[in-house]
Amino acid sequence: MNTKQILVIDDEDDIRKLIQTCLEIMGGWQVLTATSGSQGLLLAQSSQPDAILLDVMMPDMDGLKTFQKLQANQITKDIPVILLTARGRNTDQNLFAQLGVRGIINKPFNPQKLANQVAAALR
Repeated sequence: MNTKQILVIDDEDDIRKLIQTCLEIMGGWQVLTATSGSQGLLLAQSSQPDAILLDVMMPDMDGLKTFQKLQANQITKDIPVILLTARGRNTDQNLFAQLGVRGIINKPFNPQKLANQVAAALR
């Protein structure tokens, strides 16, 4: 059985490390990490992970811009993306759903439930 690979793109070191630990230990994922949208785009293209967990609020290139670039690239357009956002209002969720994201996980998230939330969004 191949281990599933997920790319976590988040500019906050503590959040990125927490997510990595949760997904590796509780979800059995192999986790790649990127500290910015541009770094995430390069990693997504070179490693083609099974899924991407993408923070919405980042400096330079935010999550929505990163998502649009992933969608515009033939190599990365079919990788399912789950957004990680502190802006979880219903209007935002409707917009995100229209864009074609696979799921939304609100910050702050429960570390013990994160792996299950990711799995549920990808089903």
